[in-house]
Amino acid sequence: MKIINLKSRFFFINEFGILFFIIFSLLVVSFLGQYSAFNGEFDGFVQKHLIRIVAGLIIMLLVYLIGLKIWNNFAYVFYAFTFVSLVVVGLLGSVKLGARRWIDFNFFTFQPSELMKLALILALARYYSLLSPLETRELKNHACPFILTLLPSMLVLKQPDLGTAGILFCVGICMIFLSGFPFKTFGVLIAAGLSLCPFSWFFLYDYQKKRILSFLNPDSDPLGAGYHILQSKIAIGSGHILGRGFLQGTQSKLNFLPEKNTDFIFTTIAEEIGFLGASLIILLFCALTIYFFWVASETRRSFPWLLCHGLGVLLFLHVFVNIAMVTGIIPAVGIPLPFLSYGGSSLITFMISCGLIMSALSRKKQRIGV
Repeated sequence: MKIINLKSRFFFINEFGILFFIIFSLLVVSFLGQYSAFNGEFDGFVQKHLIRIVAGLIIMLLVYLIGLKIWNNFAYVFYAFTFVSLVVVGLLGSVKLGARRWIDFNFFTFQPSELMKLALILALARYYSLLSPLETRELKNHACPFILTLLPSMLVLKQPDLGTAGILFCVGICMIFLSGFPFKTFGVLIAAGLSLCPFSWFFLYDYQKKRILSFLNPDSDPLGAGYHILQSKIAIGSGHILGRGFLQGTQSKLNFLPEKNTDFIFTTIAEEIGFLGASLIILLFCALTIYFFWVASETRRSFPWLLCHGLGVLLFLHVFVNIAMVTGIIPAVGIPLPFLSYGGSSLITFMISCGLIMSALSRKKQRIGV
């Protein structure tokens, strides 16, 4: 293995100034948001979140130092390991809140479905990097990527985790399209898929059906399925323009807001910092997403190009779905907000994403092919 020249890698530290500023800002908001969600007490949960932030920064740096070439070479191995982990979860995983999504190692829990998002992106980028532009226009060459996308999506859906399964499937389909899939054929397939969506109703769990019905009419079950969204809207609205102030949110402090430190962390923060503060957080996420796609535009080879686009799509979908969910634009699904929500698997996943983005940009600057 080629020895990595640390000096040459850190020479490009200035290229990541914008990225570091965005990540640092989001992590500060994350810590303060969790501190507020746990009622201003620096207890074990907040301490654990701080440790995860530090660990995530270290992992991001290690991913960057490893180099994109190694991630390319071991993309299939990473996918296979994560896929097996999903199978193990289905058989032996621990159950929380009625879902079997975690592997419990006593001292920490691991959610393979989060890492599968990265594994899928890496595997598809690796697959298409080995094909010529002419080969990507042949439909038969897209069968394997579709299977690589469909299988883990079905396993995650069975946990059940409709939100994560949908994210996985959408990211995979987007990468297949970006690889050079014929546009007209893609349009026909999407139209056919959308026409079949109404039939998916018969395959949903009862609680998922209730969420959709409560989304259409939240007042129909204000103390049941519609409770989350109603309380979330009340919390966001009570923040007004400038917010109630740090640690002054009533909906979260009085525990009216469910999942206030995980899926609804944006609501917790928005109540305290108001419309302007929440808008700044959205701008930070927009800037980070644009940065991901900008790095993709700076690359010239297929693997980093597809990888960066896949990571950009993943980030955009997570942010859009979570914020749209807590504001009542779409039905409630279990999607964490990147960097801000409590949970190690999600945080580590997006810190790894940033490390991969850094590695892709540094490869371009060093004129080293992948």
